[in-house]
Amino acid sequence: MKKYSHLAGVCAIAVVLGAAALSIGNDYYLHIAFMMCVYYLCAAGMNVLVGFAGQKSLGQAGLFGAGAYAVALLTSQTEMNPWAAMAIATAISGVCGVLIALPSLRVKGPYLAMVTLAFGIVVERLVSDWTDVFGGAQGIYGIRSPEMGGQPMSLGQWVCVGLVFCAVTHLLLRNLLNGRFGRAFLSLQADEIASSSVGVRVYRGKVIAFVIAAVTCGLAGAMVAQQNQYINSDFISFQLSIFILLLVLFGGAGTKLGPVVGAIVLTLLDALLARWPSVQHTLYGLLLLFALYVMPGGVVGTLSKLVGRKNQDSNEEYAATTGQVTTLLRGGRSNGGELLTVTKLSKAYGGVKPAQDISFALKRGHIHALIGPNGAGKSTMINMVTGVVRPDSGSIRFNGKEIGGSAVHSICCLGMGRTFQNLRLFADLSVLDNVMLGRHSRMKNGLFASLFATPKARHEEEITRQRALELIELVDLGHLASRPAGSLPYGLQRRAELARALATEPQLLLLDEPAAGLNPQETAELGQLLLRISKYGVSILMVEHHMDLVMSISDHVIVLDYGIKIAEGKPTDVQANPRVVEAYLGVDEAEAA
Repeated sequence: MKKYSHLAGVCAIAVVLGAAALSIGNDYYLHIAFMMCVYYLCAAGMNVLVGFAGQKSLGQAGLFGAGAYAVALLTSQTEMNPWAAMAIATAISGVCGVLIALPSLRVKGPYLAMVTLAFGIVVERLVSDWTDVFGGAQGIYGIRSPEMGGQPMSLGQWVCVGLVFCAVTHLLLRNLLNGRFGRAFLSLQADEIASSSVGVRVYRGKVIAFVIAAVTCGLAGAMVAQQNQYINSDFISFQLSIFILLLVLFGGAGTKLGPVVGAIVLTLLDALLARWPSVQHTLYGLLLLFALYVMPGGVVGTLSKLVGRKNQDSNEEYAATTGQVTTLLRGGRSNGGELLTVTKLSKAYGGVKPAQDISFALKRGHIHALIGPNGAGKSTMINMVTGVVRPDSGSIRFNGKEIGGSAVHSICCLGMGRTFQNLRLFADLSVLDNVMLGRHSRMKNGLFASLFATPKARHEEEITRQRALELIELVDLGHLASRPAGSLPYGLQRRAELARALATEPQLLLLDEPAAGLNPQETAELGQLLLRISKYGVSILMVEHHMDLVMSISDHVIVLDYGIKIAEGKPTDVQANPRVVEAYLGVDEAEAA
């Protein structure tokens, strides 16, 4: 019953507010309530884009205008049903969101904001200057409103419709953001490289976020046009884009209730200051600065910290759900054939060549080490194998399939997990959410299943949670599962990153200096952990400088020096190789002469 309590609560609130709207005869108050619904819809989608996915947008007015003018033209120029026109206008706005997203994916930060701003300005100028189609300042009249009882809907009825749309939007987005896609959006905001390394399709995630923001804004624009039965270019302005952004930042970007608070408070403030436009604009600017610098978490985020809403879950809850590490069982240690084959791989950055015609093969079920002095090209090799860096030439075959130059998320999906030389945890997310993100590519629920929280989506979420907890227990972090990953000591963060990599269910696990920053005891414990992981059937390739660790657990060692492979073989053979000794210790000048 607990999972339906929120649904029942939202429905009850919508019914009570709808009944109150129908009983109020004052159009001024009804108009304020209607605009709260409109602004909530704009803010809810914008919150997904800005608060969760971390993408900057200043073009929401253009998307609002796309929905408004689409429904205006459809209902004034055709005999189409007004409800169908509203749905089509919303879909048109979604298409516009895709059009914004595609070029925007090539830029980030302020450049992304400029691209979206340009879209908003283009739409504003288009509806202002193309008077034959959009009417310019005169606008479009005769927009048909949906009817009830053979009459256009009253303002009270529009408020009821707005409440229904707001309730449905809130519930759908809550389902989406509480699951697989919500974690993916947050990972995009934190670190795109780490996000793609756990199987998140970065570009697809950004497009989805843009489309959600566009659809909700387009629906809001269509509602305004049909309720007014009139639209002109004054409705589409840069000020509207700023106001929508302010709704999110002031209410609390990245929170579920932030858009609600922002819509209520700022709509009331907008109504109170309507007589003084200059004061209105100045206050919005001040509030935007205040939200950005003084209260970055917004009203909801700040209150959440004050009242301690982010309580940690009890350790007993996690301990009760843990079990065997079923995600890693692959029939035990295997001495099968070659899992990864690298042939004549090269990479150059100008005159620097971190990889020069390197070839090697990794066997299934073995622990391999890639060693060499600083600057030997070890991390570059790991990055090329996992798709972060594109090789200049050569071949990389994994399970018999060529993967050289493939996307990072595609390589992860094939069964290759990794950690990074410099920690790339999602610091603000809990350890549990970090590890659950690792299983993103293994989850089968798609966008619509997640939106509607179907039984399949709930089942996938439960399985992912269970397996994440098993892996957290494997690395001895079960008592810290609810803690933000960034708050852990460095050595424990290393373990959390390892658990996240294991959650991708890899056949090959690549570790880039896993013992960096660890003390001797922690290094020894890491070695025992890697041996346990190997016994589950996971092949390992680690880049490491701790020779005691390398020599004690490795089956096969590959040595690089200045981008050239100088030796490989069993640890004892490599340790005695003169070229390896020379690379690490140098050579006496007289002897060299």
